[in-house]
Amino acid sequence: MRSVRSTAVRRLRASMTTQPSLPFSARQAVPCVFCAHHTQPPLTQRRFQTNSSDSNKREEPFNSSSTSQPSAPQTHYSFFPKALPNGPPPAAPFTIDLSALKREFLQLQARAHPDMHPQSDKKRAEALSARINEAYKTLQNPLLRAQYLLSLRGIEVAEDETAKVDDPELLMEVLEARELIEEAESEGDLVGLREENDEKIRRSEEVLEQAFKEDDIAGAKEEAVKLRYWINIKESIDGWEKGKPVVLQH
Repeated sequence: MRSVRSTAVRRLRASMTTQPSLPFSARQAVPCVFCAHHTQPPLTQRRFQTNSSDSNKREEPFNSSSTSQPSAPQTHYSFFPKALPNGPPPAAPFTIDLSALKREFLQLQARAHPDMHPQSDKKRAEALSARINEAYKTLQNPLLRAQYLLSLRGIEVAEDETAKVDDPELLMEVLEARELIEEAESEGDLVGLREENDEKIRRSEEVLEQAFKEDDIAGAKEEAVKLRYWINIKESIDGWEKGKPVVLQH
């Protein structure tokens, strides 16, 4: 039994492709939510390695004395003082009110839109707009949010090739899910797997909520890696096509 599982684990790992997240300076242009043009992420945009108390600092993305010269928020959370007044965990919950976040995001983008600024400040406005887009995209997604929070503590789960789960039981679950997806004859064959996997995602988010509340960074890191597996399975189910090979991107 041990040899069978070892073989299965090796097959699973061999099937995975590692696609680490690009640093912000190398990411593709982000589409503006108000028009068709793309805004380029600023070269200085990167994750901050700081402790939880530092990341609670509040800096408005627009300087009150001059809206054409935005100041640089300390973290993604700093962009949204209304929706996220207490900053990141453990001072605030991991779970976010997504409706409030979206409302504030749209308000910020309306103010930061390059067309709202004189020509001399358009590049600055584009840079700020790109940062707001990146902050919103990260915070509205539980997996990206967890990875970002860990990065604030110096743990780069999203970019760390070694951040893998060594639990044979978990890897067997992932392998079995992959095989079920590949062997499905219709989308109806995947209904049960989809429901089961959605429940795993929900449980992982609950574990992350508790881990960040208790400032259990090791536990949060472990669960974030697990959640990445469940999200990969969800994406494979959503993109299912009969006979299409399943490649789980780690």
